[in-house]
Amino acid sequence: MSEWRSVWRWAAVFALALAAFAPAEATTMIRMGVEDLVASNEAVVLGRVVDVQSYWNADGSFILSDVKVQVLEALKGSAAEKEVTLTVMGGNVGELTTLIVAGPDMTVGSDYVLFLNREDLPGVSGARTVRDLAQGIFDVVAAGGAPRAVSQASRHPLLPDARGVSEAPGGEEGIPLENLIRQVRDLAGVRR
Repeated sequence: MSEWRSVWRWAAVFALALAAFAPAEATTMIRMGVEDLVASNEAVVLGRVVDVQSYWNADGSFILSDVKVQVLEALKGSAAEKEVTLTVMGGNVGELTTLIVAGPDMTVGSDYVLFLNREDLPGVSGARTVRDLAQGIFDVVAAGGAPRAVSQASRHPLLPDARGVSEAPGGEEGIPLENLIRQVRDLAGVRR
């Protein structure tokens, strides 16, 4: 009888070990359209990342990154800011990297359309951030001469929204940048 207990105990340990090394499940997000993103965020900017600095939060429990963005165009919110700093979860400190599944991915020198809001992050209250993870950031890419905005959410599975749509705005091809800018301004009531 004790032999079977030993077998079951080792089977349980083995099962727990397998679970620990199993791949993590993807973050589940309900698809948001541009209209949802504009309505639920206080600012939208077209900007170029000029610096990224990662650090431990105040109590040393989580890595955050401050991303300095040169504002090329304010689409919603204050047009006076020429530079904004936003804080996102994750980053690299020394040999340690914290990766947020479906989190915004930004590279110095690249342009993005960013949907920004103030939120509480681990150890930081009211930080300006990309609250909607990959759905709140569009890569600006050159495509046949006319720049396009491609949602980073197009790289992740999305649950259907209330209309039954599960594809990120513009899909993998994205949206012509000028069309996205016009749509955001119209939805935000910004006239130029």
